[in-house]
Amino acid sequence: MHQAVGARRGRHRITWQGARIDWSGYAFVLPFVVPFLLFTIGAILFGAFVAFTDWGIVGQPEWVGLKNFQEALSDPLLGKAFFNTFRYGLIVVPGVTILGFLFALFVNQRWPGYLFARFAFYAPNVVSATVIGLVWVWMLDTQFGIVNQYLGLRIPWLTSTDWALTGVSIASIWWDLGLAFVLFLASLQEIDPEVKEAAMIDGASRWQSVRYVILPLVRPVLSLVITLQVISTLRIFSQVHVMTNGGPASASSSVIHYIYNFGIIKFRLGYASAIALMLFVVILVITIVHRRVIRERI
Repeated sequence: MHQAVGARRGRHRITWQGARIDWSGYAFVLPFVVPFLLFTIGAILFGAFVAFTDWGIVGQPEWVGLKNFQEALSDPLLGKAFFNTFRYGLIVVPGVTILGFLFALFVNQRWPGYLFARFAFYAPNVVSATVIGLVWVWMLDTQFGIVNQYLGLRIPWLTSTDWALTGVSIASIWWDLGLAFVLFLASLQEIDPEVKEAAMIDGASRWQSVRYVILPLVRPVLSLVITLQVISTLRIFSQVHVMTNGGPASASSSVIHYIYNFGIIKFRLGYASAIALMLFVVILVITIVHRRVIRERI
């Protein structure tokens, strides 16, 4: 009996700074950690190296230092792509956040049709971006699209430099809405009903209950939704590629679409990696600033 206990203890005698280590847990996560290190961390490090080279897949990378970054900073089309991407963010992030919260309120209040609404609001999120793009290309068609048909309009949603970015943004909001809706709904369902009842007893209107009771309680989820949506919008590609291919006249081009054109179409992987590294820094800075602002307000 004592030998069996000693054997079991012997398997956990390896310690690090006085803490016992159970290596069996690491064995379970190893099949996930190794691919992550190879295909995510490894790819990031390799891309950072390629950003300082001139490489077209074939042959050895030629070290060029900061030349790619200097070219990127002086590229007017890249500046337009960044500007378009920020415009996407100004449309998509508030649209997804506000609509996701309102739809979650609708379902949480169990108003008529909430069971169907719960399915309908989340359904687009499980469809691929390619399918979403093709569906909205048909819906936003100038002559035969159902949007113009039902509204009695003739707006060139995807063929005008003034409307192309808006058309892609509408499709992006519809596609991204599902995740925000689910997160908000889960947060609303965690609120104690007695809190809302107390607000009603005190004479708070429906809007005052939302403004002064519900919103402060769901603020952590609100911060999470905005953070995820900012990152997602800054990486927008599939909708742009399928719906407009960056046109007309680069009016709807995004940074990732610009990277795709140089890296995959033109085989300038060094320049494309430099732009990707710049975008990574921009996303990192925006995310850190956003999280700090939200944390201070909380």
